[in-house]
Amino acid sequence: MPRITKIAITGGPCAGKTTALARVRETFSRLGHKVITVPEPATELISNGITPWECSSTEEYQRCQMEIQLVRERMFERAAAGMDARRVLIVCDRGMLDNRCYMTEEAFQRVIAELGCTEVGLCDGYGAVFHLVTAAKGAEGSYEIDAGGVRHESLEEARALDDCAIESWTGHPHLRVIGNETNFERKVERLVDEIACFLGDSAPQGVERRFLVAYPDLARLEAQPACERVEVVEHHLRSVGGREAIVCSRMLGGHRAYSLMERQTAGGGARPRRRCLSERAYHDLLSRADPERDAVRVTRYHLTYEGRSYEVDLHPRWDDRAIVRVEPTSPDVPVRLPCGLRVIREMTGDPGCGGDASLPTARGGLGEG
Repeated sequence: MPRITKIAITGGPCAGKTTALARVRETFSRLGHKVITVPEPATELISNGITPWECSSTEEYQRCQMEIQLVRERMFERAAAGMDARRVLIVCDRGMLDNRCYMTEEAFQRVIAELGCTEVGLCDGYGAVFHLVTAAKGAEGSYEIDAGGVRHESLEEARALDDCAIESWTGHPHLRVIGNETNFERKVERLVDEIACFLGDSAPQGVERRFLVAYPDLARLEAQPACERVEVVEHHLRSVGGREAIVCSRMLGGHRAYSLMERQTAGGGARPRRRCLSERAYHDLLSRADPERDAVRVTRYHLTYEGRSYEVDLHPRWDDRAIVRVEPTSPDVPVRLPCGLRVIREMTGDPGCGGDASLPTARGGLGEG
């Protein structure tokens, strides 16, 4: 059975997704992946005469779009499972959470419930999410209205939709935002580099930065537009054959999603692999939990700030400090923390941070001494 990885490439209007998707397919096919692309339903529907303004309501149109997207992704995953390939990469042109930008939050929650889904389940169904920033932010000279009517937003509308998409995906464990700080060619190259790093086809371009900070002002933190609170429980499994494994439960909006993170520690390998689990599989794996290691429970705030992803971990035994993790970057690059977070000290590379989970435990780590 092939190893299947599903990712979503999203972004605001006129972000360059079409060109980027073609480059991703070409690059990773050459690297030995069987690449499957899941097309965006909106383009297909509107191009064939089904438009939001002609349906009975915007909610009805979005329901049609989301149902097509959900069925199509499941069908592609089922087909991929039977392929004669070692690695299959499923690349979705947008993901399910993008739809919430075009409807009220109440309508979005109503539709996903009718489809038998939860927000956290839809979010975690993608191994990684890569957001390409609209040209309306920083590359205005390249922003174009589509004469065919699929893209009709003004610059202001494009910026608002871009912000909304980032907010919708904030909370995903692996969200990367790729802006317009460089020319478009370099923007696409950075996307390819980020995907290659996630898949393990290339080394990371930097290291995950970690900081011990003073306990944050939660009201200020939660007031940020791109901030999502998730309750996390992690259990380390007994190591087998030099492989470290952690089962994780994430609760968002009253619903849980489950995953397994594995990495080979023997021989110096350190890249983790994460895959979704059913609730039954999660509880089956808990029977292999390491009795020498306590379960780790934290409240985790995911934030997107100035184009970077941050995680703020609050441990239940701490009332004066927290841990902040920043997506991989060069150690000599200055990092501005959001929400006035006050750094006590940087802990990048500190073995007490506790591996990929980087969470303190009752048996030692950041809280001791």
